Amino acid sequence: MANQTPTLTGKQAVLQEMPDHPAIKALLAWSPEAFTDARFDFGELTLTVVSTEIRAACATVQAAGYNFFEDMTAVDWFPQSPRFQLSYHLLSHAFRERIRLRVLLDEAEPSVDSITPIWPGANYYEREVFDLFGIHFAEHPDLRRIMMPDDWKGHPLRKDYPVEGYR
Repeated sequence: MANQTPTLTGKQAVLQEMPDHPAIKALLAWSPEAFTDARFDFGELTLTVVSTEIRAACATVQAAGYNFFEDMTAVDWFPQSPRFQLSYHLLSHAFRERIRLRVLLDEAEPSVDSITPIWPGANYYEREVFDLFGIHFAEHPDLRRIMMPDDWKGHPLRKDYPVEGYR
């Protein structure tokens, strides 16, 4: 592992080491306060975005050359606060690199804007996260369960969900 890229953590460290990175430049030009943290680990850049700005941040990095939405997922960090993390994985064919946009959500109101107006391919990923974690996506075109039956109680991938389900 002698040739491994150094690990940069924290917004200021990444900004100092990567001032010309296209995603960072685009986000700083658009709204520097919209992203709260940046990490460069194991060759991947992760930018933490304020939850209310995820749709605009996606449009910004798309205009900067990140033209392909790969996937998204959620993590339940129960009992930590904020409890939920959404990770959006984006690819630039021109730059031949991936970035991750990350959003943190509180348990009290796990809701964020849908990014389907930017990337229609996010539709089914958002439905899956809604179904299994209970995170609401505002202005989603068809937000309903995709894996569990319509009458299912709860969200099975939450860490406080009973192992044998609700009885």
